[in-house]
Amino acid sequence: MALQPVARRSVPDEVFDQIIDDVVSGEFAPGESLPSERKLAEVLGVSRPAVREALQRVAQAGLVEVRQGDATTVRDFRRHASLDLLPRLLFPRAELDPGVARSVLEARLLVGPKVAALAAERSATRIGKALREIVAGLEVDEDPLARQRHALLFWDQIVDGAESIVFRLMFNSLRAAYEPAIAALATMMEAEVGQIEIYRALADAIVAGDADRARRAAEDLLTPATNALLAAVRKLEEMP
Repeated sequence: MALQPVARRSVPDEVFDQIIDDVVSGEFAPGESLPSERKLAEVLGVSRPAVREALQRVAQAGLVEVRQGDATTVRDFRRHASLDLLPRLLFPRAELDPGVARSVLEARLLVGPKVAALAAERSATRIGKALREIVAGLEVDEDPLARQRHALLFWDQIVDGAESIVFRLMFNSLRAAYEPAIAALATMMEAEVGQIEIYRALADAIVAGDADRARRAAEDLLTPATNALLAAVRKLEEMP
């Protein structure tokens, strides 16, 4: 493997990550006051300006409320955060959260067919060539991990074709949550990414501008693997 330059993270980045992790994990509960800037700087061994910058970023993410001359109060991220938080929620403390995983899978199954239908209505000719090229790549590539990456590119084109900034931002967040687990999911996702004929049928439906057929093809593609993953997640949720 070729060596890559080492990325150096800034001190405010490290402080930001620690505070976010503690808010998401419940270490700091909604309504609770964070320690003062001075105390945080002392505990973390960093400067107060670094703490101040990190807190401003946490506030911009909607997770705390900073009042000048007053305490910094933790907010309920479920009510105030955006989808940008999703990847962190999926793997808090580097471990999968089954409940969040279930939510991601449910959203995928509900949103995917609608996005496919919109792409057929709005961008049939614009994205057709790219979709067919990706399907051709899926057909010749036998590596399950590589097929997942082809599938991500396929859906990336479809989301572009839907011409919806909301669905685009949702897809970006779902992809960011999914990609860290892509290798671990390779075997389970093979049931989906190996369905070349359904990918081809979905691409053909979009090229034909047939929204109903595109929606049905997307459902046929997404449902089996999603249901299998949901069953696995339910087993995790039932574990003590």
